[in-house]
Formats: sequence, structure tokens, C-alpha cells
Amino acid sequence: MTRWAMVADLRRCVGCQTCTAACKQTNDTPPGVQWRRVLDMEVGEYPEVKRAFVPVGCMHCDDPPCMHVCPSTATKKRADGIVTIDYDLCIGCAYCALACPYQARYKSSEDARRPDVATKCTFCVERIDAGLAQGLKPGVDPEATPACVNSCIAQALHFGDVEDPQGNISQLLAGNQHFRMHEELGTGPRFYYLWDKAP
Repeated sequence: MTRWAMVADLRRCVGCQTCTAACKQTNDTPPGVQWRRVLDMEVGEYPEVKRAFVPVGCMHCDDPPCMHVCPSTATKKRADGIVTIDYDLCIGCAYCALACPYQARYKSSEDARRPDVATKCTFCVERIDAGLAQGLKPGVDPEATPACVNSCIAQALHFGDVEDPQGNISQLLAGNQHFRMHEELGTGPRFYYLWDKAP
């Protein structure tokens, strides 16, 4: 079964925010709403201090807390793992934003296309579905791949089917040490971070 996932190689990310800009342009989000953000973090202790850039957004969890608290069933998880929001069903209560441990949900009255409803990263699901209908492969063919991945100048972001043992995501995870954010919460995030070669 197909399970879409994203990988960020923290060794390659330069913090340029191009993925953030591409996401904003593609999804027409209002000021203050960033479905894809890049955190700028300092790690280590003086004099061994380094900077790390960490792309974040919706993790498209296996067990999404946002879905469980949604009173209108607007938030759903597709069979391929993508967590979606039905804007026609959303009542704007923002329970999902409170439940999300990744701070990946937004609600804005300034959003002309989606006023006063919950919004978030969708892995550019429209691009994926349209690409698949044309026989394209998400993560390989740009027309079927999320905009943030296509825009990454450092080739730090990757997208694909984590269940495909020969696919790009499986190969990256097999060859590198990786982690998932707040994995201890049991949400099963589908966003992986690479930080070193596999031993």
C-alpha cells in the first residue's frame, strides 16, 4: 500500500526559506500563515556551537491527534496517509490547532480562499492526485511532487512512497540515521529527518 512521506536532510538544508516561499505561492496563504517553515536552531555548547535548519509543517501522522478532536469530521486521513481538511465541513473551532503537537494548523480570517477554517500543509495533494492520474510518479516527476520539494535549492527535501523498498524515501532512510519529531507521542509522523550516515 502506498504511504506518502517526506524526508529532510539536515546536513543539506541551508535555511534559505525557499520552500516556505514556494509553499506560500502555491497555496496562496495569507500573511502570518506558513504551512512550511524552517526553524533556525543553535546546537552545542561554546566553543562548539553549530546552526541547524529544520523544515517543519504538518507531519501527516499515522495517528493524527487533530483528527480525533475534530467535532465535524472535517479532518480525515486518506488511505495513502495524507491528512486532509474538508473546508466545507470545518466549523472553525480550532480544536485541531490545540491538539497538534507540531503547531502545524492555522486559522485566519484574512484567508480569502479559506476564511475562518483550519488550514495546513496537504503535501500538495492536488499535484499528487493530478500527477498520478497522468501516470507520473510523485517524488520523481516534478509535476506530481510537492512544491516545497521542487523548490529546494540544496536538494534537502525529498518526497515519495515510504512503503516502496526500492523508492527514494526507503533508500534514504536505509542509508542514514534518522528521527521523527516528537515520535515519543505515538503519532507516527510521516516526516523524517536525516542527520548522519547509517553506521
